[in-house]
Amino acid sequence: MARVSRQRSATRTHPVDELLPLPKLTLYGFQHILAFYAAAVIVPVLLGNALGLSREELVHLINADLLTCGVATVIQALGVWKIGAKLPLVQGVTFTAVSPMVAIGIGAGGGTAGLLVVYGAVITAGIATFLFAPFFGKLVKYFPPVVIGTILTIIGLTLIPVGLQDAAGGAHLRGEPEYGSAKNLAYALGTLLLVLAVVRVGKPFLSSLAVLFGLTGGTAVAWFLGDAHFGGVGEADWFGVTTPFHYGMPKFELLPIIAMVVVMLITMVETTGDVYAIGEITGKEVDGDTVTRALRADGAATVLGGVLNSFPYVAFAENIGLVRMSRVVSRFVVVAAGVFMIVLGLLPKAGALVAAVPHPVLGGAAIAMFGMVATVGIQILGKVDLREERNALVLAVSLGAAMLPSAVGPFFERMPDDVRAVLDSGITLGGLTAITLNLFFTAFGRRRATEIDWEEYQDQEEKQEYGGYGGYGGDGTPPPAAGAAAR
Repeated sequence: MARVSRQRSATRTHPVDELLPLPKLTLYGFQHILAFYAAAVIVPVLLGNALGLSREELVHLINADLLTCGVATVIQALGVWKIGAKLPLVQGVTFTAVSPMVAIGIGAGGGTAGLLVVYGAVITAGIATFLFAPFFGKLVKYFPPVVIGTILTIIGLTLIPVGLQDAAGGAHLRGEPEYGSAKNLAYALGTLLLVLAVVRVGKPFLSSLAVLFGLTGGTAVAWFLGDAHFGGVGEADWFGVTTPFHYGMPKFELLPIIAMVVVMLITMVETTGDVYAIGEITGKEVDGDTVTRALRADGAATVLGGVLNSFPYVAFAENIGLVRMSRVVSRFVVVAAGVFMIVLGLLPKAGALVAAVPHPVLGGAAIAMFGMVATVGIQILGKVDLREERNALVLAVSLGAAMLPSAVGPFFERMPDDVRAVLDSGITLGGLTAITLNLFFTAFGRRRATEIDWEEYQDQEEKQEYGGYGGYGGDGTPPPAAGAAAR
């Protein structure tokens, strides 16, 4: 049966590779932009403010980030040579790198002088990621479903508080009376309810645009009540181009480079989880070669980021959640989103328009999208035998480790900056714990069982020709075989 399934799949375009009509590409791609934008620009904003950059320098950082995000996303989704997973993965700046980059920049004197040292470390770490990708891809056999499912669950559970923080008004309002106000919570809840209502009553096409309806509807209500402001659109320039090494030639210093290489090793684990997550959602087979191509794209994008005044890159989990919610799995939708990002990076006015989405509105939609990431992890864990004590301990201890940075923050504040850069992240700490425990329990003593784990898992998936997202095609409609079965 598996052989027949493979032969039938070979003669039919997989929904991931389906090229949708231009109007649908535009709508679905723009939905990804709305879901992506706030998280995309927060890293340059945090770093720029921490290093004391001027407003003009900060605007340049944001434009450079958006432009590089677009190029990186196109490479990852479209594929160039042996670079890019050819899956619907949106690339964005990794949050794991924020604390190390701030520490590196301040240690180098802050301002643009600090940025030059940061960029030297980013470029070197990107090259290291690109070169190490094939070796890391061979280690995938040591990442069985219990590890991947645990990491994805941790990513979702760790990001949900970020969405809740936006729902309360955004981190910039923490400590202010407006933070957590009834008005902000009403905007977030209204947006979430609108998303749920569209999914509940809409046909497949409308349901696939539920997040877009929620964000635009919530923003329209906020504008009507005077809480969404578009004044920044008039102040922004029409056109702006980021030039390579805008702040000067990067500086390469050993300790910053080591810290950034460690950060990229952590993001490689995260990217591996993201690739398996999108494979689970889309029903596309994922193997070590797929992971290698995805990691090469991360490395190439990170090098490009250092050259174009941006930062390290990784697949964005919120957009993976959007793919799961919308059931639109065509990678060309993500390519369209990448093109939109490039346009936003070249047209500051367009970027300012998207930036007008209020934080509470974005937070309402983010709660559902981040929750979907955790759901994919739980879906994978559902096929793991958790009655096996070793599997249960991998999950239990890793979840506990992931909660440590947020639950006992002062503990990490007393640690050296280099150590804190690695451990002061729930995703990092939980992911490393899952990998280490799995190796401890299984890899050294029962290597054969660990290696065939994913093969057994994928054999189960072959029973559903289009995988775990319910057999829907790229436009939200069931494939012919599924429709015939339903009739």
